[in-house]
Amino acid sequence: MDKPTVVFTNGCFDILHVGHIQLLRKARELGDMLVVGLNSDESIKLIKGKDRPIVSEAERYIMLKNLETVDSVMLFDEPDPLRLIKMINPDVLVKGGDWGEDEIIGADHVMENGGSVVTVPLIDGASSTNIINKIEHRYKRFLFNLLAIMHRDGGHYVDEHGVDKAVKDAMKVYYDLRARRGD
Repeated sequence: MDKPTVVFTNGCFDILHVGHIQLLRKARELGDMLVVGLNSDESIKLIKGKDRPIVSEAERYIMLKNLETVDSVMLFDEPDPLRLIKMINPDVLVKGGDWGEDEIIGADHVMENGGSVVTVPLIDGASSTNIINKIEHRYKRFLFNLLAIMHRDGGHYVDEHGVDKAVKDAMKVYYDLRARRGD
């Protein structure tokens, strides 16, 4: 029996999206076993800042582990997966197309050991950052509408109708604006 072809990829997978799914599916097609290195919460904070991750490492781990394309998930605390790559010594190392082959951490190690490095094309616009920015933008628009209603008539609107009514009215204005814009 031949040794199974081990494929490795890694990432934060903070807010799982269609681009992640495509990467994992294509990575799995390249071998017999897909191992995913998952940045821990602390690792993500080092890379992306104190407000990240949005989704905890425990939840991200469970989501990845339950995808049929993924055979194994390994958390790592370092800013990069080099230690894991050297430990696993995969036959194929896969990253998204936003990485140049000379930028892929562990590529040298994999190729020196007879393996290959593959980049998977990105899906245009599919990114956790884009999702976060879209949510943030819509939330800010909602808050702007809420503040406008709460300050209507010098604040008397809230005094007379209460905050709950102001929030409901702001939500109505927000969704009416979205409908008009086609969001």
